[in-house]
Amino acid sequence: MTAVAIAPREPPVRVAPEPPLRSLHIIDSLGVGGAETWLMELLRYWREDGPVRIDFLATGGRSAVFDDEAEALGATIHYLRFGRDNLPVFTHGFRRILATGDYDALHDHQDHASGWRHLLGLGRLPPVRLTHVHNPAYQIRDNHGVTARRRLAGRIGKRLAARYATHIVGTSREAITGYGFDDPVFDAIPRAVLHCGFDPARFAAGPEARAWLRATFGWPQHAAIVLFAGRFDVSPEAGHPQTHKNSGFAVQVAIDCARRCEQARFIFAGEASAATAGLRARIEAAGVGDRIIFAGVRRDIGRLMAGADALLFPSRAEGLGMVAVEAQAAGLPVLASTSVPRECVVVPGLVRFLSLEAGAESWRDALLEMLSAPRPDPASANRQVAASPFAIAHSARRLATLYGTGGLT
Repeated sequence: MTAVAIAPREPPVRVAPEPPLRSLHIIDSLGVGGAETWLMELLRYWREDGPVRIDFLATGGRSAVFDDEAEALGATIHYLRFGRDNLPVFTHGFRRILATGDYDALHDHQDHASGWRHLLGLGRLPPVRLTHVHNPAYQIRDNHGVTARRRLAGRIGKRLAARYATHIVGTSREAITGYGFDDPVFDAIPRAVLHCGFDPARFAAGPEARAWLRATFGWPQHAAIVLFAGRFDVSPEAGHPQTHKNSGFAVQVAIDCARRCEQARFIFAGEASAATAGLRARIEAAGVGDRIIFAGVRRDIGRLMAGADALLFPSRAEGLGMVAVEAQAAGLPVLASTSVPRECVVVPGLVRFLSLEAGAESWRDALLEMLSAPRPDPASANRQVAASPFAIAHSARRLATLYGTGGLT
């Protein structure tokens, strides 16, 4: 019998994984806002062997609510205040961060001011440089402290972004237009909508959510609960230049509903302002203080939405209105102002638009009609949002592609 020589098996070839892309995101702080919530979702989604690493430059120079979690998820946060009186210090620190960070992408979330950072970082800028707008454009004109000098700085920053940004993205097409990025000077720069994403599973409505919500606030199980989610404006007046979420108008609608319908209850979830005490007094004077609660900043907004019956969303303007998309993921009907971009609609049967000019009484009637209608299947609504560009899996994939190839698909 002839012996057959068996060749030794070659060891398997191990291919080293590609190192993650590195991105630096410029924000004011990691507070509870739409952009910041999206960035935290990205960190959670990419927490293990993700294709992108995220660091932050907080130009407000201060810590905020999400900082500890962000650092636990692997992000480095640089606190460096950006302002005219601090420009030399900022420039030195910013250039040092760029030099040591070896970033593939610079992602600036502060509209026209991004152009100034591009200028200050010249020679050390990464190959992909995004200017990303999230908020309604009127805020850069009307917010407190917006002087003629700041408006001029904004116009210069816009021109600098046209020269140095590689991409212009916005939470909605409406936001891109509102900031003037359709001007011919931007024709050579790719512009596209880049939706913020979230995990729809966090908003899936289970059968226990309704009972939990009513027990939490000491309300009867038959209560019809309306949720308002957003920070309180500095003024209760709808026409005030800094009014954004229209919280004063929302409180009036809540009072009118509570007077008309014994079952109606309202939860206002959001950061208080100087106007909050006056709104509380208005509610107490109307005799409905036990049915309208100011719940402050909440980390369980998905659970609140899953147990509520409607979302009241009368914003004066929005970059997109992510809270409306989150509500749809919970199967929660939404009554929104016509100032909210239609791009927020994923489940058409869940969102109704109404003009603010219609007045509080019309909003009351529309809301009570919504509360009396059968609620659509929340599981079906959640699946539709999970299949949309707002799902974090889709949003993250698109962002990673952009950082890696510079392509906006």
